[in-house]
Amino acid sequence: MENSESASFEQNPEFHVADRCVFSSSFDWGKSRILNQETLSSAMDEDGNEESVADSMVCDSGARLVPSGFANPCCTEEIMLFINAGATALRESDSALSEFFEGGDTFQTEEFIAEGGEFSFIYQSARLGDFCYRIENLLPGDYFVDLHFVEIINTYGPKGMRVFNVFMQDEKASELIMYSFWCFIMSKLEVMLLVTCKLQSSSMQILSDFDIFSIVGSNKPLQLVGARVCVKDDGSLALRFEGTLGSPAVSGICVRRAPKTSAPQQNREYFVCKNCSAETEYPSAQKKVLQAKTIAKYEKNIQELKDMLQRKSDECYQSWMSWTAANEQLQKVRMDLDKKTFRTYSLDQTLEKQADKLRDISSKYENDQKSWKVAINNLEQKVKVMKREHAQLSREAHDCADSIPNLNKMVFAVQALVEQCEDLKVKYNEEQVKRRKLFNQVQEAKGNIRVFCRCRPLSKTEHVAGCASVVDFDAAKDGELGVLSNGSTKKTFKFDRVYTPKDDQVDVFADAAPMVISVLDGYNVCIFAYGQTGTGKTFTMEGTEANRGVNYRTLEELFRISKERKDTCTYNISVSVLEVYNEQIRDLLATETSKKLEIKQASEGFHHIPGIVEAKVENIQQVWNVLQAGSSARLLVLIM
Repeated sequence: MENSESASFEQNPEFHVADRCVFSSSFDWGKSRILNQETLSSAMDEDGNEESVADSMVCDSGARLVPSGFANPCCTEEIMLFINAGATALRESDSALSEFFEGGDTFQTEEFIAEGGEFSFIYQSARLGDFCYRIENLLPGDYFVDLHFVEIINTYGPKGMRVFNVFMQDEKASELIMYSFWCFIMSKLEVMLLVTCKLQSSSMQILSDFDIFSIVGSNKPLQLVGARVCVKDDGSLALRFEGTLGSPAVSGICVRRAPKTSAPQQNREYFVCKNCSAETEYPSAQKKVLQAKTIAKYEKNIQELKDMLQRKSDECYQSWMSWTAANEQLQKVRMDLDKKTFRTYSLDQTLEKQADKLRDISSKYENDQKSWKVAINNLEQKVKVMKREHAQLSREAHDCADSIPNLNKMVFAVQALVEQCEDLKVKYNEEQVKRRKLFNQVQEAKGNIRVFCRCRPLSKTEHVAGCASVVDFDAAKDGELGVLSNGSTKKTFKFDRVYTPKDDQVDVFADAAPMVISVLDGYNVCIFAYGQTGTGKTFTMEGTEANRGVNYRTLEELFRISKERKDTCTYNISVSVLEVYNEQIRDLLATETSKKLEIKQASEGFHHIPGIVEAKVENIQQVWNVLQAGSSARLLVLIM
């Protein structure tokens, strides 16, 4: 065979061999190692009954097993079709061949196939699952069907992992009665015996309970050669693969035209099974002896398994009774254990509570002990001084002995001082609450909403352009601002405060500083700048590193006051930077700028913006970094 022909043969799953001259003109199966009836019979005498079991798998008397690969044969019969069942690709010219099979999946391997013949690649793939082949457009007559098998999946066995049946055409035929036994013991408690008896099928069965691994092992080819079939006038040939244990597998299918036979029809003989009374045909004289021996062996095995089943059933019953009693005892023990566990848990909870109380008492005792030690040390020092004074005074006058203060009175005095200190703390907290209330009342009296106006000086560019100021600051101290219009007309505007170009950042912050205390007292405060582009909003709110604006100074004051109150209060400070432009809220700290934000009102009455980024800060430098990041993300558009 040429290389081009071999490559084409390997790439396609089905081939009309008659159209492509793949093989030589003669085909001699006799040169292969054939497991015929004589070989099986002699093997049965030498090695026991393994070969008889393999022979019993073949239901066609004219077929035989060949434990070798597909070689370049010299065939005497015309090869009509060869199907590489495990290949996946089809050429466009062979697209009709895809209708041959239905069901199953393909599997391929790169493992070496021992004795694979000249076309070993055929055995490196297979079709798996329950599937069927239907070959159409054949001329009526007799044909030989050769099946090519190999175990390339369960390469380590054991036997019985893949057992299946193969049926051909839709003819009624009596089959050889086969018995399969499985004995399964689970935890020495259950025994199951399954007896399967196959009697008749609507299709002609050519392989029964076929196990590739039990015959040739793994990665070794096995052929079923010479299964004779008759094709009717419809010109169709059907093959069906059904799994008993595991999935069926086939690597190749060869269809050869069979020569016409003039042998007379042989008389068919039947024998009756002793267990199920089923009639079974003797396919040949040689198989008759082997099948009789096999059936006798299976009948003996059936009786032995029945006896074993009875023994195991008795053992299971005894084990079940013992297990039931043990389970009842176990349930009682579990109930007792649950009760004791719950009791232990309750005691542990009580013990933990008592331990917590004991720790609190111990902690209080230690604190009191320290206080008493300090007081006693002070008293001891005073006693020493008083003793020295007493000794000196004793020498001067004995009547001064009654002047020594009573120790108990001093202790009572110390306790009175401690109580006085606690009372002062309570009063201090009350005064703090009153102070906060009064302070914020003062702020509210000034106005919950205050509008300040700040005017910047003319820039150098404006001076060069000859621009002049049209703002009158004469009444700026009273919060009034005059704007000259058309040279003579003057419009006056009233604000809570007007900052002239001479006022600096400190002056602006002086009016915003009281708001810091209100924030730390729990009030909501909002400070924002509004104006046209270039009017100095960013400078007023942020400023520069050398001349900070309202934001920076306010937060600096916030951290300073929170540090002063750290002994009495703890504050968590976070910063959010947002921009309102064209009625849209933009989070300047968010990475996804397309996210839409909306102001929501909570059930408590305050407003919040769900989804806005809050940056936790602990010092003024972190605040400055966050503000710089937000400033970089601002949308700069000229506002007229």
